[in-house]
Amino acid sequence: MYIILFIAMAISVLTVATGLVIYLMGDRIKAKRFKKLSRFSALAYAILMAVFLFFMVPSTASAAALPNPASGLGFIAAALATGLATIGAGYAVGAVGSSALGAVSEDPNILGKTLIFVGLAEGIAIYGLIVSIMILGRL
Repeated sequence: MYIILFIAMAISVLTVATGLVIYLMGDRIKAKRFKKLSRFSALAYAILMAVFLFFMVPSTASAAALPNPASGLGFIAAALATGLATIGAGYAVGAVGSSALGAVSEDPNILGKTLIFVGLAEGIAIYGLIVSIMILGRL
């Protein structure tokens, strides 16, 4: 397990270092090599984390610790409800917020109306959280 963590830390340091080199380099030709290296290190990190989750987590968190072995799907459902709702809310707030900012820059009197739309977009995340709490309440 310590080997996997060491490799993950090395890959993350490599990714940060290549990003720093890309930022500091002004020459685009040399930066292309570092961009390829950065993509490779990010892909290697993702694969390493997938291997870590696939092999290491089941041994530490066995299904025998759960009151019902089938309740693991309930926990996955709650996590998906919250996660996907917050991703959708983030996308919606980004789109609505940028449009609202553009509209307010043209007419400052409509600030209150645009805040309502941003609040409605944020409500998506709250609905996902409520659904996940309801799922966890049934387990």
